[in-house]
Amino acid sequence: IALCGELARSWGVRLSFHPYSAAVLSTPNEDLALRSCHLLQGQAGLLDAMELGPEAVIVLHMGGVYDGMVASLDRFCQRFERLPAAVRTRLALENDDHRYSFAQVRQAHRRVGIPLVFDQLHHQVHNPQRQPLQEALAAALSSWPAGVTPKLHFSTPRTDVRQLEGSGRLKTPTWTEHADFVNPFAFIDLLPLLEGLPDVDIMLEAKARDVALLKLRQDVARFAPEWSARLT
Repeated sequence: IALCGELARSWGVRLSFHPYSAAVLSTPNEDLALRSCHLLQGQAGLLDAMELGPEAVIVLHMGGVYDGMVASLDRFCQRFERLPAAVRTRLALENDDHRYSFAQVRQAHRRVGIPLVFDQLHHQVHNPQRQPLQEALAAALSSWPAGVTPKLHFSTPRTDVRQLEGSGRLKTPTWTEHADFVNPFAFIDLLPLLEGLPDVDIMLEAKARDVALLKLRQDVARFAPEWSARLT
């Protein structure tokens, strides 16, 4: 396991876990909460065994609404604080696309100090407080501990009409669904908003994966060469 961590460091790759619905600290179901805590302890132990730094995090979502957002947020914070310190330092919280907006997950940061992974597409499709993008970016990036590079998720939605497999029905675009590639103009529009903020690692969420990254690098070099040299 330590060799895997050494390999990641030698390539400059930042590793993280995203257990999504497998780890839910806000649930009223005590059995699920216990399983979630055990899973987080196991994943944190694996990152420790790989000897990775504090930038290797486990990204959580708040979970369902259940018996109300206030009660769910309370349970999340209480269970977070009961976790071992070695696990708490590996956790980060992400805003989602239909339940907990960035303004709402920020309440958890204010209560227990958990750093926030800002998801730009989620903020676009679910921002009932109408919090400006740059304001949310600044708040998210400042939520991380000193010396730890914040993390940001970036994606653009699918816009194509597709035929559903096994049927003749057509599927119109779902704006919460990640596209195969990243719209370079939307990405370029983001970059000036990061001026003056802490350096950040931008993780692309695109179905074409590494090919999408390589294509975006080419596109930025073509359409915004003044930014290309500043991106590493």
